[in-house]
Amino acid sequence: MSQYKLFLLRHGEGAWNKENRFCSWVDQKLSDNGVTEAQDCGRLLKEQGFKFDIVFTSILSRSIQTAWLVLEAMGQEWVPVVKSWRLNERHYGALIGLNRAEMAQEHGEEKVKLWRRSYDITPPPIDESHPYFQEIYNDRRYTTCDVQKENLPRAESLKEVLDRLLPYWDSTVVPEIKKGRTVLISAHGNSCRALLKHLEGISDEDIVSVTLPTGIPVLLELDENLKPVKPRQLLGDQMKIQAAIKKVEDQGKAKTST
Repeated sequence: MSQYKLFLLRHGEGAWNKENRFCSWVDQKLSDNGVTEAQDCGRLLKEQGFKFDIVFTSILSRSIQTAWLVLEAMGQEWVPVVKSWRLNERHYGALIGLNRAEMAQEHGEEKVKLWRRSYDITPPPIDESHPYFQEIYNDRRYTTCDVQKENLPRAESLKEVLDRLLPYWDSTVVPEIKKGRTVLISAHGNSCRALLKHLEGISDEDIVSVTLPTGIPVLLELDENLKPVKPRQLLGDQMKIQAAIKKVEDQGKAKTST
């Protein structure tokens, strides 16, 4: 029997989503389309009668901005928003800033799919010569983390995302759910996928094919042990959702010449 409701949300489209580049820990705002996605998400949740008690986000602007827009569209701006780096997007290391389709042409679609979607393959780490290294590691937000800046990731597999996310989930998010509060986690494609893997017991092989489009809320109904009592629900127009999933999956394919 369903005892708790948990909502996961991949932020609305960001500027680099639109350009098909690995964004990761580079701080990007939402694109105009991403703003619309977040507002539409909030309106949908309001129409379906959902009310949030607390929202968790990463410390990246696109995650926070999405949460604000959703709450505004729901008329629930007062709901507390709690931020942590542990919900950040996966750190793509040296791949940050690169175009996925161009990489697929150079390295092959299977290699790019492994880098993007596999569970335990870590991309090459970022180093000080990378054009976005200073922008990321000199950002003041990373002085607020619960680990020293020099101990923050330089690249991560999905497994490593789950490893840094789980302590926060167990210590901070789970107690709120167990108080009977309705929780929204407004985060990123890979932090949400990592949580889904943990909650649904998805295998290392099957997680590769789990795709979350931007701006689509995912409802999980959980029992008293926080185990799902039914399959996850992606809320909204199902034809549009399937089209959005295909668009995400196609990002890692080589461009065909015309």
